[in-house]
Amino acid sequence: FPIKELYLLGKKQLSNLQECVKIKDDKPLALQRDGDVVLGGFFRLHFVAPELQRSYHSKPQLTACSGFDSRAFRWMMTMAFAVEEINNKTDLLPGIKLGYRIMDSCDNIYPSLNGLFSLVSFSEVPTQFESPTCLSDSPIPVSYFATCTCLSDKQIYPSFLRTVPSDFFQVKALVQLVTSFDWIWVGTIGTTDDYSHYGIQEFSNQFRSRGGCVAFHLTIPKSPTVAEIREIATRLQSSTAQVVVAFASEGQLLDLFLELVDRNVTGLQWVASEAWVTASVLTSPHFHQLLEGTIGFSFPGVWIPGLKEFLLKVRPSPKPGMELINTFWEEQFGCKLKFEENNKGNGTSTLDDIRPVCTGSENLSLTSSSYTDVSKVRISYNVYKAVSAVAHALHTVLDCKTEGPDGGTCDKQKTFTSKQPLCCFDCLPCADGEISNQTGSTECIKCPELFWSFPDKVKCVAGVDEFLSFNETMGIILVTLTLLGVILTIIITAIFHHFRTTPIVKANNSEISFLLLLSLKLCFLCSLVFIGQPSVWTCMLRQAAFGVSFVICLSCLLIKTIVVLLAFRANVPGPKSLRMFGPSQQRTLIFCTTAPQICLCTGWLLGAPPIPFRNPTYQSLIGKIVVECKEPWPPGFYLVLGYIGLLAFVCLLLAFLGRKLPDTFNEAKFITFSMLIFIAVWISFIPAYVSSPGKFSVAVEIFAILASSFGLLLCIFVPKCYIILFHPERNIKKGMTGKYNR
Repeated sequence: FPIKELYLLGKKQLSNLQECVKIKDDKPLALQRDGDVVLGGFFRLHFVAPELQRSYHSKPQLTACSGFDSRAFRWMMTMAFAVEEINNKTDLLPGIKLGYRIMDSCDNIYPSLNGLFSLVSFSEVPTQFESPTCLSDSPIPVSYFATCTCLSDKQIYPSFLRTVPSDFFQVKALVQLVTSFDWIWVGTIGTTDDYSHYGIQEFSNQFRSRGGCVAFHLTIPKSPTVAEIREIATRLQSSTAQVVVAFASEGQLLDLFLELVDRNVTGLQWVASEAWVTASVLTSPHFHQLLEGTIGFSFPGVWIPGLKEFLLKVRPSPKPGMELINTFWEEQFGCKLKFEENNKGNGTSTLDDIRPVCTGSENLSLTSSSYTDVSKVRISYNVYKAVSAVAHALHTVLDCKTEGPDGGTCDKQKTFTSKQPLCCFDCLPCADGEISNQTGSTECIKCPELFWSFPDKVKCVAGVDEFLSFNETMGIILVTLTLLGVILTIIITAIFHHFRTTPIVKANNSEISFLLLLSLKLCFLCSLVFIGQPSVWTCMLRQAAFGVSFVICLSCLLIKTIVVLLAFRANVPGPKSLRMFGPSQQRTLIFCTTAPQICLCTGWLLGAPPIPFRNPTYQSLIGKIVVECKEPWPPGFYLVLGYIGLLAFVCLLLAFLGRKLPDTFNEAKFITFSMLIFIAVWISFIPAYVSSPGKFSVAVEIFAILASSFGLLLCIFVPKCYIILFHPERNIKKGMTGKYNR
C-alpha cells in the first residue's frame, strides 16, 4: 500500500502544539499529528469501561470510561516522544515525517474495536496493541504489552510482532519463584481473555509437574456484577490456600480488590503477573493491608534520555478535542479546568464539583507521580522500541539513503510489496461445483450445468442421475409392500367370490365389494409407476392412475355407507328408500363421483402434463442430479388430491352418523375407522412431501398410497373374512337379521 496509508499503533507526540481531535460525531477521541507515514496507537488511558446496554433499536453511543491511568498516559506520550525524536534525526528516514493517531482503548474490547474501525476507515493499519483482541483486524500489529503465548504461533499470527517477551518465560519464572518458597498449595485467579487463559493454563501445568497442587481457579467475567464479585470473594475467603496467583490487569482485578478490602481480608500472599505487578493499586494506601507483600516479575527498567523533559511540556488547552490532555491535568492536580465545565458530555471522565478550579500556575516539574517518574521505565521503553523498530523497517523498505547531494532521501513513491515468501496467501479449495486447473489461480471456474467438480477440484465430471430405483433397498421394500397388498387383495377377492352366496357377502353389497377390491388392486399397483427412472409416460400415468383409482375406491365406500344408513331406515314400516337406491342408482352415483376426477386428470394431462426433469438443484450439495417428474402446473396435483380428500370427508361424515347402528349393520364402524386412517395419512403426507428432497418425496407419496390402501383393505374386509373363515355359524341369515343368539 502507499506510504501515506501505513499506520502503526503507538503513541502521540506533543511538540508543535499537540492536537487532540474528536473524529466526526460519535467516533472516539484521538490525539494525532499529520505525517508522510502515520502510526496508529491504542493505550488504556482509562481502565474501567462501563457495561454497554444494547437495545438493537438504535445506534449505540459512546459512553465515558473511568479510572484514569497516569502511567498509561506516560506510555502514550512516550510514543509521541519517539516519533518526535525520529523526525529530528537526519540518518533515519531522511525527508520522511512520521505522524500518529492515538486513541484510548479503555482496556475493553468495545472501545478498542470502535477505535480500530476509525483507524482502518482511513486505510489498512499496522497496529500496536496491549492485548491480542483485535489482531485479526490489523495486518501488521506491533505490540508493546501483549505477552500471551498464543501469539507466538506463526501459523495463526504470521505478521504479529512485539517488543515484549512471551509469557512462556514469565510463567517459568513464576513457577520457580513459588516452588522455591515451598508454596505447593496455591489458588489462581484470571479472566476470560487469552492472556489469562493461556497464562494460567501453562502455570498450572508446570506447577503440577513440580509437585504443586492448584487449590482453586476463579474466573472474573468481562463485566462482572456485584453478586458475581461477592461470590468470587466468598470462595477466595473459604479456601484454605493462602497463596493466590493472579493473571489479569489492574482494571480487571479492581472490583475484587475493593470487595476484599471492604471485608477486611488480610493474610493472603499475592503473586502478580507482569500486567499488574507495577500497578498503582500496589502503592495505594487503601489496598495496603490486602496487597502488602505482593511479589512478581516486571520488565527491566531503563532510562530514556530526553523523555522527562518532553513529558514536562504537556499543557492543557481550551481547544475542542483536548479532553485527554485536560483530563490528565485535572487528575494530576486534583482540580477542574474552567473551560472543561461546558464539555462534560464529550469528555471521558467526570469531575466532582468539590474540586477547586485550576489556577493555570500548576507545574508538572514540582509533582511526583507515575507520570513524571521516568528513572526506570518499563512499558514506556517497549513503546519506544516499537516505534524505533517500525522506523528502521521503513528506512529499509523505502530504500532510504543517508548520503547524497540532497543530504539523504527516501523513495516516497514506493509501495510496500512482500518479499512482508512468493505466496503470501493460503491456498483454499474451490467450492463444490467449481474447479481450478491453473497453479496460482485466484479464481475458480464454475462447472457447466449438470456437471460436478471432481474431489480434487481440478476437473468437472458429469453428474450421476439419481432416482428411486427398483434395485436399491428402499425401492425393494416398496415393491415388496406393493406386491403384498396386491396378493392380499387377490386372496380376499377369492374368498368373497367363493362365499358369494353367503349372507355376509350378500348383505354387504357383493357387487360394490368386488368393485372396491378391484380399485384397491389398482391403488396398490399404481405405486409401481412411481418407482424407476421417470419417463414421459410414467410421469403422465402415475398421478392420473393414483387419482382415479382412489376416487373409485372412495366412491364404493360412499355407496356402502349410504346403503347401511338406508338399510336401517328400511326396517321401519313405510319408507321404501332402500328400494329406490338400487344397483342402477348405485352405479350412476359411482359414475357421477368418478367423472369429475377423470375430467380433471384428462384436462391436466392435456394442458400441462408432468414431464421428466433433471434437477440440477442438488448438484452442488451431493454431486448427483435428481431425475424427477416436474409439475408445470402444481395446482393440478393439489386439485386431484383435494377432490380425494373431499370424498373421504363425506364418507367419514356419513359413516360417523351411522356408527351407533345395531350390530347387524355395523359396517359403518369399520368405514369410520378406515376413513380416519385415510385422512390422517394424507394430512401428514402434505408437509412431509413438500419438505422431502429429490427421490425421497416420491418415496413419501408411495408410503402414503400403500398406508391408506392397507388401511382400507384391513378395516373393511378383514373382519368379514374372519367371520367367513373362523365363525361360519354367524354367516347365516339369522345372524344377519339379528335373530342369531350369540
